[in-house]
Amino acid sequence: MVSAAILAMTPHPVAAQMSSTLFEQIEDVPAPSPPGAHEPSLTSHEGALYMSWMEQAGEQTKVMMAVRTPDGWSVPRLVHQGDDLFVNWADFPGTAVFDDGTIAVHWLRQIGPSSFDYQVEISLSHDGGTTWGQPLIPHADRSFAQHGFVSMLPARQNDLAVIWLDGRAYGVEGDKALPAPDAMQLRATTLTRDGVLGDDVAIDLQTCSCCQTSLASTGDGTLLAAYRDRSVGEIRDISVARLTNEGWEEPVTVHEDGWELSGCPVNGPAIDADGEIAAVAWFTGANDVAAVKVAFSDDGGRSVDAPVRIDQGDPVGRVDLEMLSDGTALVSWVEWTEGHEALYLCRVHRDAGCISRELLATNSAGASVNFPRMARLGRVIYLAWTQPDTNGDSIVLRRAVLVDSN
Repeated sequence: MVSAAILAMTPHPVAAQMSSTLFEQIEDVPAPSPPGAHEPSLTSHEGALYMSWMEQAGEQTKVMMAVRTPDGWSVPRLVHQGDDLFVNWADFPGTAVFDDGTIAVHWLRQIGPSSFDYQVEISLSHDGGTTWGQPLIPHADRSFAQHGFVSMLPARQNDLAVIWLDGRAYGVEGDKALPAPDAMQLRATTLTRDGVLGDDVAIDLQTCSCCQTSLASTGDGTLLAAYRDRSVGEIRDISVARLTNEGWEEPVTVHEDGWELSGCPVNGPAIDADGEIAAVAWFTGANDVAAVKVAFSDDGGRSVDAPVRIDQGDPVGRVDLEMLSDGTALVSWVEWTEGHEALYLCRVHRDAGCISRELLATNSAGASVNFPRMARLGRVIYLAWTQPDTNGDSIVLRRAVLVDSN
């Protein structure tokens, strides 16, 4: 059980004034994971909540998942385990569900002598997680290089779109097609429910090396991929690329923050869409000012409005985002508050900015909550994160019911 001191719910003064307009109920939900579990990921599909996580069992790492329906949690299912899995606080397993209910879970496996030599593996289940197929590797490249920061989302014709950051160009000399030596790439493929992989294609040949990616689908089935880009001049702003029937379009910069940084901030964007309305949230440190920003698009990601800033003044970032049916976006992020990490949520209007805000939890432990994840089922929002404690990590799952905007 997580101690009350660590999850002290003393709201920030601003949050206390505004919180009643965002949620009508907030409660802890027992997680299906045991003490010691960490790095949860959430997704939803047809009224069910899917959660994956990692557990340690001696020298072995287990990738686990469970499904929550109105009847409660399923039995936790073992997806994969091994002593060679890559375990990382920022790059961790995730789940996606095909339209027909087939479940896909990805993880990372070390393959070479360097700690940055690892590949992506994906397994499929056609029976709700009871059994799993042999691992599939989505990238054609098999070199000892970094492959990770995966996003997966159902695509057209019951396929799954898969994107990832790919280090195959590291150490490659004399290739004039590459914009710079040792550039990380954003690449993509498709995966059918029967385990058939599509072509491995490049979306962007030079990106930031260790920031999370994000996928969304518009009303006409166009996919939007959001990621932290990288220019030759070390500008690391957010870009979005669109996948249409003709293939991946040229990426566009969401907003020219102009964040010049000779290193990776480990702080990726989040994107979601409802019909043709899409929203992107991200962290930036441009001009030595830490900020969390949100920008909207009315035309399925073809163009993006000027962003609004939503943080309280000292953000860490680590954003997540869910579009709501009224065209607003619900954004979560981590912020420093009185020397402690605080998990905030904000309902963002494209013109008015943050119209309601909630301080969901504070963390007074010595370690971090890492990357909280969010999923929506109608008016119900679930959030999960790794909660450090003196007795070890555990996963906290919190359920919040949105105030009915109607």
